Amino acid sequence: MRVLFDTNIVLDVLLAREPHAAPATVLFDYVARKDLDGLLGATTLTTIFYLAAKASSPAQARRHVHTLLDLFEIAAVTRPVLAEALEGGFKDYEDAVLHAAARQAAATAIVTRDPTGFAASKLRIYGPAELLRLVRAAE
Repeated sequence: MRVLFDTNIVLDVLLAREPHAAPATVLFDYVARKDLDGLLGATTLTTIFYLAAKASSPAQARRHVHTLLDLFEIAAVTRPVLAEALEGGFKDYEDAVLHAAARQAAATAIVTRDPTGFAASKLRIYGPAELLRLVRAAE
């Protein structure tokens, strides 16, 4: 399964935001073991860097981004992705961009804690706990 992780799922792990961090961290472990094909939108990395640099330091932000680049493939944010996002029927442009990038990268699903933000999705939408149950059942 090829899954794009939205920005908040990544932040849940990096910031240990409970109770959300636990299932998200296990999903990261599946990605690390290559049992789950994980993607991040390119804009997720810029957001993570910005927030981590503000919260700690640019050096810490670089470490986080290096780790994410080691774990995940990146769904490009290109002109066609941005154009598709404008026409996708989403209320939030950031969600629309992630969705369009996921589609262009041949993702089969998106994992998010905000399924209503992806109501217009043409991809399957999972909450972290739901995706974790599905991945475990396939073992």
